[in-house]
Amino acid sequence: MPPKKLTTPDKKRTPAKKEEAKLPASKSKAKTLKPEDTNPVHDAYEERWSLHPGEALRRKRGISAKEQQARAKHPLAISQEVFESAALRKKAYYADKDSMIFCGDVREVLGWLREAGIYADCVVTSPPFYGQRDYGVAGQIGLEQTPYEFISKLVDVFSDVREVLQTSGSLWVNLGDTYWNGRGEHRGKDKKQDARRFGLRPQDRRGDGKLCKNKQLLLLPHRFAIAMQDKEWIVRNDNVWVKPNPIPDQVADRSCMSHEYVFHFVTQRFYYYNRVAVGRKTTRGTYMPPTDTWEVPISKGGTSHKASFSQELVRIPILASTPPRGIVLDPFGGSGTSLLFAKSHGFRSIAIDIKEEYCEVMRQSLRANLI
Repeated sequence: MPPKKLTTPDKKRTPAKKEEAKLPASKSKAKTLKPEDTNPVHDAYEERWSLHPGEALRRKRGISAKEQQARAKHPLAISQEVFESAALRKKAYYADKDSMIFCGDVREVLGWLREAGIYADCVVTSPPFYGQRDYGVAGQIGLEQTPYEFISKLVDVFSDVREVLQTSGSLWVNLGDTYWNGRGEHRGKDKKQDARRFGLRPQDRRGDGKLCKNKQLLLLPHRFAIAMQDKEWIVRNDNVWVKPNPIPDQVADRSCMSHEYVFHFVTQRFYYYNRVAVGRKTTRGTYMPPTDTWEVPISKGGTSHKASFSQELVRIPILASTPPRGIVLDPFGGSGTSLLFAKSHGFRSIAIDIKEEYCEVMRQSLRANLI
């Protein structure tokens, strides 16, 4: 009697297995979605950290990677009803239908915005530079004993900013550098730089002999940017602001400083960016992106603020990353440059400053420019 033929337990699965073996390694090893990773609408869309950073923030807000891609093209605007929250406006120094100014500690005010459900589309700001100004207010940033402490405080502030930033939004930070001196309080007088001469600055103290030593350029802007990367921000550009009319440096053994940086940060792979609004038009009618070097004259002032910047400097950040009727936030409002530019271009805006004098400057500027 001939032996029985052995049969495969499940013949129907054999072709599938052979087909799977032919798939590229990258596809056959694809990550399996866990139940918590899936979304009823986009359950077939795979989320991988390497391709879609910002996962933790999306999960907190219940947004899938596929939905994020859609929001980058069509951002969700915060309703006017939320923007005009009565509870929030009671705390405001000034408020109208398009703008709000808050006077107080930046992190505390950011908490108020978060509680009210306010999410900014574009955050553009210039925080106090290290050891450059004394604004005469308790709790100010910029006079920390060490540059490490200064960077740590800034990063903490922007961690709170992330909580009130749309996942499709952008953060733009203007920051300049400084040198460590270590020779004690400056005794000379310089009328052109009088605002910078306020006694013993942090960088005038004895240094640590490592980073903080005499004549050392601290490279603070990029140290800050790297610290932000460590907190999961994505650096898109370190745009260079070139000043054709810089404040003269009274030095004999190095070049005059004539530039600062404007870093562009995002939290997601996909985010809103209007290239047409800020791009360079070609002869074919298409648009190239703007360059990362911006030649912009420094502000001539005109207010009591000691370090105001030009509206031209905020043009690309605001126009590129704010959708129609979007919200622009400046957590270090100062003279109100971002606030005024946003209002004049049809956007809503929020500014925060710890110094009441500057909040009043912003209020008066807004009232004077009401359309």
